[in-house]
This record gives sequence, C-alpha cells and structure tokens, in this order.
Amino acid sequence: MGQFQGTFKRYEKKYLLSETKYRRLRQRLQEKLIVDAYGKTTICNIYFDTPNYRLVRASLEKPVYKEKLRLRSYGTPTEGDTVFVEVKKKYKGVVYKRREKLELTQAESYLYKREPAVIRTQITGEIDWLLTFYKELAPAMYISYERVAMYGMDDSEVRVTFDSNILWREEELWLESGVYGNPLLPEGYRLMEIKIPCAMPLWLSHILDELEIYPVSFSKYGKGYQQMVIQERHKRIGEKKYA
Repeated sequence: MGQFQGTFKRYEKKYLLSETKYRRLRQRLQEKLIVDAYGKTTICNIYFDTPNYRLVRASLEKPVYKEKLRLRSYGTPTEGDTVFVEVKKKYKGVVYKRREKLELTQAESYLYKREPAVIRTQITGEIDWLLTFYKELAPAMYISYERVAMYGMDDSEVRVTFDSNILWREEELWLESGVYGNPLLPEGYRLMEIKIPCAMPLWLSHILDELEIYPVSFSKYGKGYQQMVIQERHKRIGEKKYA
C-alpha cells in the first residue's frame, strides 16, 4: 500500500451521504481532489474488546479520551500476507493512530494467543500495554467495507474517503474467513470521512454548506455493536414468545 506510515495525528469528520448527495459531491470535488492510486479497495478489520464490550460501550458514551485495538488487512489475506495491528486513540477531538505491520499468522499469534511480537518497537510496546491493561481482550467483531480514497491536489494531507457496503459480523472472527456479514447502512448510503491535519479548508467547507452536508457522530464498530444488541434482544423476545 505504498510507503509505510506507522503514526498518524489528525482531525476526522464523518458524514452520511445518500446516493444523490454522493454523486453531487463527487462532481464538485473532481477539480480539487484526486483518487489515490489504489482506486476502490476492500478494507477488513477485526476489532478487539473485553467479554462485556468495555471499549465500545465506553466509546459510545463520547468520553474525552477513547481507544480501540484492531487488526486490519487490505483485501482478504492468506498466510504470508502483510496485515496491520492498529491502536486508534481519540483525545479532545484529535485522532492518534499507531500501527505495526506483521505477517498474518504472526499477528494472530500475537493478538489471539498473546505470544510475544516478533518485532519490538515503540508501537508494539503500546499494544503490549493495552493487552496487559485489558486482560480479557479478544476478537469481538469483524467489519469490512469498500473504500475510495482521495487526496488534495494542492495539499496531499487533506484526505477524503468514501466507504460503502459496510458489513459486520460477530462470528468467524478471522480476516482470512472472507467478506460477508450484516449491512451497517441503508442501501445506497455511504460514509464519508474527511481527514485533515488542522482546520477544514475553506473551499471544502463551502462545498459542504452548499450541498447541505453536515457532520455526524458515527463509529462503525459502535454502530455494529448497537445492531448486535438489538438483534440479540429480538432473538430473546422470539424465544420467550415460542417457549
């Protein structure tokens, strides 16, 4: 995926787009942003949490500080492929991401079996701390989506991504198990994320205002968790009804 970057610090804004607004926005952005060299990519993630979902429940309460641990791949990996172990933290609106690349089976041994990481870096040290602090961390949810990423013609640090076909599941929590699951958004909708190092460019702010596109609070893992809770509640009600 190009030159490896292990640390990120930025602001992220999220927006839900209907098909109509997505098409209008893409037309307006074509003179300002370029689609990156990878075009549309499939991003797959395993989110880790405690048995009582401590991390995602805390995140949904919108605290000043929150953190997530996930294993990510680009496409469905097989043995020998590179994947990324990522820690994502947010403090007072600023997103900090640390990630380390490992071979698939090495990453699974590290996170699933708690074997020592094959490399020792500051980032694996941070991950070790999380695994020690949250002693019961384990795979909790698979989330995948198709992403189109764009960057600014005049400022490559301005990035805009569009995610569609967002799927989640709570079984088969292995990246190599493939892409399938429950849809997270209504048909035709996309999640847009704007990732910027500081203030929103004025030209982009004006376009969003003109198209009446407004930011939302949205977490893929948080939304998947909420849908999972609703499904389990309906299942319990159904079981009681036919008991």
